Amino acid sequence: MKKAMFILNPSSGKEKAAQYRTQVEATLVDMGYSVDTRTTEKQHDATDFAKEACELKYDFVVAMGGDGTINEAVSGLAEQEHQPLFSLIPLGTVNDFARALGISLDPPEAIEALKTGHEKRVDIAKVGDHYFMNILALGQIAESTYEVSPEQKTRLGALAYFIEGVKAITSDAEQYFNIKHDQGEWEGEAKLVLVALTNSVGGFEKLAPEALTDDGLLHVYIVKNAALPAFIRIAGAMLRGKLEKDPAVEVIHTTQVSIDTSEPVSCNIDGDEGSQTPFTIEVLPRHIRALIPPDNE
Repeated sequence: MKKAMFILNPSSGKEKAAQYRTQVEATLVDMGYSVDTRTTEKQHDATDFAKEACELKYDFVVAMGGDGTINEAVSGLAEQEHQPLFSLIPLGTVNDFARALGISLDPPEAIEALKTGHEKRVDIAKVGDHYFMNILALGQIAESTYEVSPEQKTRLGALAYFIEGVKAITSDAEQYFNIKHDQGEWEGEAKLVLVALTNSVGGFEKLAPEALTDDGLLHVYIVKNAALPAFIRIAGAMLRGKLEKDPAVEVIHTTQVSIDTSEPVSCNIDGDEGSQTPFTIEVLPRHIRALIPPDNE
């Protein structure tokens, strides 16, 4: 019998994970899998579980949780000799990877869609020992997002990120960046640098409208001036899918990028704190075997 590992974060989705557990397990059994359910208790548990699934040659890994849990699970699958098919049930505040893959944000619908999904190979990116599927961000606005506590996420949802972001926007802090990419080099002062893999970033599904999950590219957005009036204009451009047209934004499409700063700066990787500059980011093209809904390519 085929083997599936089901990884769930019980604190995700305002702690609603438990109510969907039985449906996921029953669906996997209906699909012909024996099911090994693992519950995360601490950071990196999902990574360890996914690595174990690779080592034991499981056929399928399903992760249920927010972007942080999904990132951990994908990190456990990355660069493994045996890599199971992977899918996810979104229960987070933003759920960017689910949006990018066309997976329903309604958990029962996402679970039911497992039965009819098909495989698609999708990109991930690597920076140092970390991997990401959606976004790497640098700047005070980015730093503010990982100051949002799990309790704030549960109580306020996406509003918690907005509140912390507004605090950061009102500051005048900018950082000097040196950014080397396939076409050359950019250097100067910037308020925010985003390195996106997919079209959905922070719930903005049109931030990088040209970004595909399998195009082998990093989409780099450099926000040179994001004082409050400019930020409001830029936010509008994000909603309309016109960020590349904004005069305060430089855009680079590249397969790898090296980023340095005048002082070490921590990055935000898929919502959690990551490496400090300097570092190099590279794409691992078509690296993950994702199960996506039948009407999405």
